[in-house]
Amino acid sequence: MEIAAAVVAVIGTVLGAGVVGVQQYFAARSQRREALRDQALKALTELSAALADHRRAMWVREDLRLSGAAPVEVAAAREASHVTRSAVTAPQIALTTLLPQVRAEVDAAVCATYDMRDALNARVLAFRREAAVDAADHLAGTAVRALSRP
Repeated sequence: MEIAAAVVAVIGTVLGAGVVGVQQYFAARSQRREALRDQALKALTELSAALADHRRAMWVREDLRLSGAAPVEVAAAREASHVTRSAVTAPQIALTTLLPQVRAEVDAAVCATYDMRDALNARVLAFRREAAVDAADHLAGTAVRALSRP
């Protein structure tokens, strides 16, 4: 009888350890998934803000150029747009790395914003700006849907 009790105790201990191991595995997996989601959401937020800043800088730059502003003003606006463009790169890379399924939408939003450059006139500039806003909105919606999936 003592041997049977010892065998049952050993089996219980092994099974208990197995259950704890499985629970720890799933808890760690859930924590990694949550951390990835948080990082992707942060990258999406940073990219959205950087794109908005760059759209604004490009609007000012191109509007000054099209309206025939003084070269010094156009040059200052160009310099400001270079700064905002540089701010796009890091969150763009982060988001496409963390959430590769939205790469096409990221690329479309970034390209649409960059396409505001060298508009032929104010109407074309406004059209390109609206296209850039739409592409950024589409990116945000697609990324949020991807992040909400289990």
